[in-house]
Amino acid sequence: MSVLFSPIKLRGLTLKNRIVVSPMCQYSADDGVANDWHFTHINNLSLSGAAMFCIEATHVEAIGRITPGCLGLYSDAAEAALKQVLTSVRKHSSTAIAMQLAHAGRKASSARPWDGGQLIPVEQGGWQTVAPSALPHKEGEAAPLALDAAGLKRIREAFVDAARRAERIGIDAIELHGAHGYLLHQFLSPISNRRTDEYGGSLQNRMRFPLEIFDAVRAVFPHDKPVGMRVSSTDWVEGGWDLAQTIEFANALKARGVDWIDASSGGVSPLQKIPLGPGYQVQFAEAIKRETGLPTIAVGLITDGRQAEEIVASGKADMVALARGMLYDPRWAWHAAADVGGEVEAPPQYWRSQPSTQKALFGKTTFGAR
Repeated sequence: MSVLFSPIKLRGLTLKNRIVVSPMCQYSADDGVANDWHFTHINNLSLSGAAMFCIEATHVEAIGRITPGCLGLYSDAAEAALKQVLTSVRKHSSTAIAMQLAHAGRKASSARPWDGGQLIPVEQGGWQTVAPSALPHKEGEAAPLALDAAGLKRIREAFVDAARRAERIGIDAIELHGAHGYLLHQFLSPISNRRTDEYGGSLQNRMRFPLEIFDAVRAVFPHDKPVGMRVSSTDWVEGGWDLAQTIEFANALKARGVDWIDASSGGVSPLQKIPLGPGYQVQFAEAIKRETGLPTIAVGLITDGRQAEEIVASGKADMVALARGMLYDPRWAWHAAADVGGEVEAPPQYWRSQPSTQKALFGKTTFGAR
């Protein structure tokens, strides 16, 4: 019996397997509004066989977008466009649809990756960014504005508004983006947070704003729907955020009812030195799970079905999430099920694609002709 293809329950949401399509920025929205690209992309990957698809970093205010092309949920137009996409998905897929709510902080106002990915100056169509402290991400860049009390209140309310919009369009789960050097991670890391008020200094102070955001979103999102958090488990920079602090943060989230920790790393400093290799971040999911008892998602260079099976079956993580692997192979979960003896859901239009050696891959199917 494959553990990778066994169910897992998160509050009132039961996932049929342990595979998640990780949130992946598409940099293709129009003022935050999803378009035909998102319709195609989301519909395609909702048929991947993964139990949950997480919509890309969806920003809670316009100045919180990473790039001018990043998705948002801060307007009626953005809400209506995503509702249309989800209505289409529901016609053909039972995959749970999650959404990653985000704010880029000082890493906002960037060019799309294929346009270089660097900070866009205000005079060239960019915008003034905000952050915990007036420290630029890279030396030589324009500094962000340090958030004052009014700015913190505005962003809290923007997360709440986005969570309410997510519920209205039928999102099944929310993941808060507290990783990769974006705003919530910027508050956590001593590299980017040099505040001297109640939001800076000690670990308890640096955790305060991300925990306030979690509390605010959890309070307005339906109780039976899960809310998780993606974290950067380490900055990969000496003196920065690290695994020990991550575990303390995860325990604080656990006390507030978090439903999973999605354990990634890095992103807050260009000085990071990341030792890339297959499953290089699984160690973080394993440590967080061991020390907190929380469900964890392992991410990062997980490419093979047997590799994913071992991660889950050995208890290193409860779920695995794939991003680039799913873009390269949108039926990755089908192929993983064939490799490890699992069963995966597929629409009847595709039942004929089962290999002759895998007649139980899609469960009980019938297909007649004359």
